[in-house]
Amino acid sequence: MKIFIQILSFLLFGVFTCHGQITNATLLSSEPIKANRFLAIDVLSNQYYEENGVLLKKNGSQIWQYKNLALGKILKIDTQNPLKIAVFFERFNSVVLLDSQLNEIKKIAFSDINKNSIIANAIGIAAQNKLWFYDTISQKIGLFNFINDDFKWISTPFQGNFKHYESDFNNFQWIDTDLNWFTCNLYGEIKLIRKVPEFDKIQIINSDSILFSKGEHLYFLDFKSNKSQEVQNVNKSFDFFIYKDQILSIFTNRQIKNYKILLP
Repeated sequence: MKIFIQILSFLLFGVFTCHGQITNATLLSSEPIKANRFLAIDVLSNQYYEENGVLLKKNGSQIWQYKNLALGKILKIDTQNPLKIAVFFERFNSVVLLDSQLNEIKKIAFSDINKNSIIANAIGIAAQNKLWFYDTISQKIGLFNFINDDFKWISTPFQGNFKHYESDFNNFQWIDTDLNWFTCNLYGEIKLIRKVPEFDKIQIINSDSILFSKGEHLYFLDFKSNKSQEVQNVNKSFDFFIYKDQILSIFTNRQIKNYKILLP
């Protein structure tokens, strides 16, 4: 069985790395920024950065900031709802909700929720005033209601060795260290989507396609056709990328570059 799995993995890798036609990107804009990390772009095209522990939001010439150095490093932010931004501080097991001007709405300390402390290593905004979270103690996915300050478990236990995760209002998705891609809905139903190729950074486009980087190359992979296409005319070295509405944004060397890219 082990030999069979190794052979299957080799065949899958061979399919994934058989590149098809080149997808060209057209540079639209380039602008300097002062930041350690580029974090996100929301649906209103606001850009979010982190500089020395301070969260910055930029739209044109307007800049807002949120500073809470007592909570340590910002691990991740969720900007699905620009009016309610979730900022995750993993070291202090906390999430802070911010409004559109980065004013603090609410602080959630998972360790204080109940006597059986929750240790979260993944969070995201869910529907109906809830937060997704994965708890490393119970090894379950839960939903926290930040209006009522209560929660419920929705999944059975599983080992959360996340190499990558992301979420929307209705689904929590992750790729584990064995490169298996899973999804969990609001009812706790977990489904294995498929295996993905080795990657450095990745973005899930939909259930049939992904963008991922490996080394100094960026690829679009369509699972329906089992073909990957290298994205050309972009920087070969970058810290972060995000694709939204045919715009590919790349953060590199203190600047952000926006490209027009048409994915199949």
